[in-house]
Amino acid sequence: MAGEFPILKSENVILRQFTNADLEHVFKGLSHPDIIKYYGISFNSLEATKEQMIWFEDLEKNGTGIWWAICSQFDGTFLGAGGLNALSKIHKKAEIGFWLLPENWGKGLMTQTMPLIFNYAFKNLDLHRIEGFVETENIACKKALAKLKFNLEGTMKDCEIKNNKFISVDIYSKFADE
Repeated sequence: MAGEFPILKSENVILRQFTNADLEHVFKGLSHPDIIKYYGISFNSLEATKEQMIWFEDLEKNGTGIWWAICSQFDGTFLGAGGLNALSKIHKKAEIGFWLLPENWGKGLMTQTMPLIFNYAFKNLDLHRIEGFVETENIACKKALAKLKFNLEGTMKDCEIKNNKFISVDIYSKFADE
């Protein structure tokens, strides 16, 4: 993935590289209770959020993934973030990740944005498979993946502990030839 950072566009959104100016937006998202309820990490300060910004950079540098800031095509407003991590060139697969600021929920942004990422992954990164791991109780995400024609492969029951309770995770996939 070396070279110029890919900018992806649709009619309503632009996916671009994160900048230092995005720190407050990322903090707003990854400290919001409704987002972190199902997201794997959270931050309680701007300083701590810098760790996430470094992670975005390191993914690309190490070739283990790529994440984009999702912004409005009209005015550049930060809407959320999405991308690929756990990228394996050997196995030609990666894991999808995504979050939107709550004021952007229910506007169809996920179904506009995710295909841009899939197309990039399949055409430019030569991936064969994109995986999604979703907490079983995250109904909204599961509905969105169904709209995007992801395949439900199964459920890993009680596979992780979160807030001192076991949780189950559903496994989804999408393939290049679908």
